[in-house]
Amino acid sequence: MKADTRKWWILFCAFLVCAMVLMTFANRIQTDGGRVKISTGTIETEDGVMTYKLYTPENATEATPASAVLMLHGYQNDRETSASFAIELARRGVVVMSLDEYGHGYTTVGLLKRGYVNHKVTVNYGLDSEADGTFVSIGGQTRYRIMMNFSNLSFFNEHYTTDSDGNVLTDSSCGGIAAYAVLADMPNVDETRMAVSGHSMGTWASWSVAAAYAEAVNEEGKSIAPRAVVLQCGEVFTDDVYDSEKIHFNNVLILQAKYEEFSYFRDYKLNVTEELLKSDLRCAFLGTTPDKAAWDTTYGSFADGSARRYELLYTNHRLVPMSDRGLTVSMEWFDNSIGLDAAQVSYDNHTAGTKESLTLAAMLLTLFALVPALELLLKTKFFGKVVVGKPAMETAQTNKGWWKGLIITVLISGLSFPFMTQLGHGLLPLPEGIFRMTVGNGFLSWYLFLIIVMIVTTLIAKNGAKKKKKVYDWNTIGLSSPKKGAKLEWSLLFRSLLLVVILVAIVYAMTTLTKVLFDLDLRIIWPFFKSFNLLRLGQFFVYLPIFLLFYILNNSKIMAGMRTKATYVVGWKGFLSSWWRNLLAMAGGLILITLLEYVPFFMGIGPGADVLFGSTFGGPFMSLLILFVPQVFFFSLWCTYAYRRTGNVYTGAMTVAMLACWIVTGGSSFI
Repeated sequence: MKADTRKWWILFCAFLVCAMVLMTFANRIQTDGGRVKISTGTIETEDGVMTYKLYTPENATEATPASAVLMLHGYQNDRETSASFAIELARRGVVVMSLDEYGHGYTTVGLLKRGYVNHKVTVNYGLDSEADGTFVSIGGQTRYRIMMNFSNLSFFNEHYTTDSDGNVLTDSSCGGIAAYAVLADMPNVDETRMAVSGHSMGTWASWSVAAAYAEAVNEEGKSIAPRAVVLQCGEVFTDDVYDSEKIHFNNVLILQAKYEEFSYFRDYKLNVTEELLKSDLRCAFLGTTPDKAAWDTTYGSFADGSARRYELLYTNHRLVPMSDRGLTVSMEWFDNSIGLDAAQVSYDNHTAGTKESLTLAAMLLTLFALVPALELLLKTKFFGKVVVGKPAMETAQTNKGWWKGLIITVLISGLSFPFMTQLGHGLLPLPEGIFRMTVGNGFLSWYLFLIIVMIVTTLIAKNGAKKKKKVYDWNTIGLSSPKKGAKLEWSLLFRSLLLVVILVAIVYAMTTLTKVLFDLDLRIIWPFFKSFNLLRLGQFFVYLPIFLLFYILNNSKIMAGMRTKATYVVGWKGFLSSWWRNLLAMAGGLILITLLEYVPFFMGIGPGADVLFGSTFGGPFMSLLILFVPQVFFFSLWCTYAYRRTGNVYTGAMTVAMLACWIVTGGSSFI
């Protein structure tokens, strides 16, 4: 074996071995060093299968049943998003069931099972009226009506939960009611000491579970109602929207994000302030008066279930489940409500954050293993033909031309992001039986818009080059070799596709291995890489063609069409000089919109999208920026390396297209 080949084999194996070591340590944390058993289960329904992850501490036996908590994740997430709470509760002797809710994770029941009606409110429920226009009729795509009803709960009165068209809001617990029954029936669970907790969409599901079991009793006549409801972000409503004489909520804690991107979790105000806390609605929830309402203060009594508290966390919506302060307060709240084994572990002793860091590091190591894998494949005779060489240096952009192209690229991609993603998310008339991914449709809409823009600008550039009698062929834009620049090189495309399939298969194999061995994903906060079930695999192939076309055109425009002389400089200096330019072109628009969103927010003005464009364009895709921007950082690294190495854009573009499509279809929401 040649020394160079041996070097790449050593690097490839080292990256993957280190990733497995990190996942082993992550598993040690989630099992609390072997004291907590991790298992998975399913709940059969008429509409499909719901899945869950169960954390069972060694103290929970049939002879000594333990307290239990049902965890419900937020929109676009899955059961692993609840891991921080689940790990910390299980360390303290609590049985935890973390559910994949309707339309998420490995559950095959879609969000359509939640139900919907053809109206919505634009204020907190109970503060609305038809007269002032805050109770309004809606139409449009089914997914739009489902999402507009997220804060409408199925235990509300018929004014909200039914409509004149015969639609009904069926199960706003998103399967949580059925899961609670399964958890309560486990022989090692004390059903009289149970609680429910959720994040974001899971907070509405938590309210719904607590309402469903408010009057439930076991065979001995003892109450099995949740003795605590912990909401990681949460919306409140007036008592007259439901039967408050029969439904009582025990010991409710709400963790309030200071920089909350979703308007309904800040009562449709622009900022989270003292004024918000002292509103009539929130004071009624706390059971106090405006002059006595305060953050981080407990009102009422745990003994009779009237305890209420708002804890202000200086973080944003997505990071609330990982907040150390939030975990500390929640552990104490659960202890006061259902009892923890707190003698062993103090409230502020947390290990879950380390687990998240380890899975992130393992994911990055797995992705970086693609570099030596690529080098090894390129040394074979078949894939070696993917290396075709870059166009002549004289066809490169001048610095002035590059900056002009960058500014146009950043402005178009950035300013179109909030509009096109929200259009696709809710209203773009796609066949919903085929395109079932809700956030996927948002990205699909944005990508389709940018595809049109890139085709038009490419034709303009080609026409301009023709007038100036400059070379502008398929090789110039990275889609062919110098020898066959006059035509599209299909053999190059085919070889590159096979190469990319092998590379992505390596990541998938690693993902499957960690799932089988540890029931852990390669992730941080968001379900990045998960093994597919058949439903999600089908969705992957539905969305993949658009993702491939977008990223090929995107790389053609940025890596090849906007290439400068830095592309031809060898070594690290040349790579870094090329990469920062490609990074700005690929991520600059997202960075721009991130600054527009959060700078006004941190200044106390409000979320930028809400202030500039209206609350319709805030929320999910704005909060996704903290995950999407780092993702594009990696994409720019990989695409820069692949283009410099092969001279064509296919390898880099198709790899990130498959990874991006996998992320969107692997665990996030479907109808």
